[in-house]
Amino acid sequence: METFTQLLAEWGYWGLLLSALIAGSIVPFSSEAVLVVLLGVGADPVLCLIAASVGNTLGGMTCYWIGTLGRTEWIERLGVKPRQLARARRFVAGRGAIMGFFGFLPAIGEAIAVLLGLMRANPWITAGAMGAGKALRYAIILLSYEGIISLF
Repeated sequence: METFTQLLAEWGYWGLLLSALIAGSIVPFSSEAVLVVLLGVGADPVLCLIAASVGNTLGGMTCYWIGTLGRTEWIERLGVKPRQLARARRFVAGRGAIMGFFGFLPAIGEAIAVLLGLMRANPWITAGAMGAGKALRYAIILLSYEGIISLF
């Protein structure tokens, strides 16, 4: 996995976008590692934030699309456990597409996106809310990195 992460980092912003897309989908991957490598070699933090946010949102929307297929057994085969789906259903209940904001959450973020697809939530509002949440998450990671580096 380390070699793949390094390869994506060598691709620059496009590699970051791709790594974030992979991480935002149901495939377990750490786009943060690619982000930190790029920041370490002097990449523009704003462009990193944009690439990571767009990629991760697109990855999250693949989960939404999987949910629109409407087959719970397929979703479970993809790694979303029934317990995760039930937790996400309780979390989303009555709140609608705006809950896409919480797609960045570990463990249930993918389940929330899948559930929004199952519920046929508005895809534009879902994508916008999801993008805002994921951008905020990457901004916090970026600012944390910048703060840690400034200590040295």
